[in-house]
Amino acid sequence: MEAPAVRRQQQQQQQPAAKSRNLPWVEKYRPQTLNDLISHQDILSTIQKFISEDRLPHLLLYGPPGTGKTSTILACAKQLYRDKEFNSMVLELNASDDRGIDIVRGPILSFASTRTIFKKGFKLVILDEADAMTQDAQNALRRVIEKFTENTRFCLICNYLSKIIPALQSRCTRFRFGPLTPELMVPRLEHVIEEENVDISEDGMKALVTLSSGDMRRALNILQSTNMAFGKVTEETVYTCTGHPLKSDIANILDWMLNQDFTTAYRNIMELKTLKGLALHDILTEIHLFVHRVDFPPAVRIHLLIKMADIEHRLAVGTSEKIQLSSLIAAFQVTRDLIVAEA
Repeated sequence: MEAPAVRRQQQQQQQPAAKSRNLPWVEKYRPQTLNDLISHQDILSTIQKFISEDRLPHLLLYGPPGTGKTSTILACAKQLYRDKEFNSMVLELNASDDRGIDIVRGPILSFASTRTIFKKGFKLVILDEADAMTQDAQNALRRVIEKFTENTRFCLICNYLSKIIPALQSRCTRFRFGPLTPELMVPRLEHVIEEENVDISEDGMKALVTLSSGDMRRALNILQSTNMAFGKVTEETVYTCTGHPLKSDIANILDWMLNQDFTTAYRNIMELKTLKGLALHDILTEIHLFVHRVDFPPAVRIHLLIKMADIEHRLAVGTSEKIQLSSLIAAFQVTRDLIVAEA
């Protein structure tokens, strides 16, 4: 009789380990407590103070993706409520849930309006990606927030503050989560690298931080996919994995555009783009940085930057990459002629 019971216990012990092994690193290493969070210490200490004094206001957390907004409020919720009461005290809805006006009037209203018997404290409604909510739903939410402040706190999370109606903004305490600095990201990435035994070079780490531009989630995703695809994380493998042009590619492209005739430059760049699967938008972004660094005459640089801005806008609208590439090469060739003329 004993063997099946023992076997069942062993299986149960193995399950959590297997489960965490299969998780994406973004979820596996998501901070669980407020102390685990690495950034925005001023915001965290303020929220910690609110919680310890039991005076949590309605919150509005906004900023670019991957900066710790959702992690912060989930860590707060875990600190406020024990596991047993978590589900009855916290309602979390994000953009994948239907959050039209009917949901605000139905489930959100009924959750906020029911009082907590036997438990002191307030309930928490977390509306993640609130900038995706319709105007009507946001307008309906105003009244709900006001009416049930006594026993419910609302926390809205969004990327774009301008998409939240002013009436909701004024009812909440706003906190902006800016992109993370490399000094904050590197130690956290090193912790993950150590835990997962990742083989990474110094230039690989720099490339990770540069490409993620302050988005911790993106940095971890690039790290995990590069590690799985290549087994070693270097500058080259990181750039190859994300499909971003290498510095050597950009140097070649610039050399062709400034020193070759139009037809050769166009053919060479098209071949490189096809071979490495590069997007013109990424090439343009990298070249833009380069134009700032190269010592062009002021008038020439201004002319070139205006042309590049036009091409970037046209690409965003959705035009043919081939035609825009021709335009980019043409802009550089005109620049070359201007430089020669000035010399």
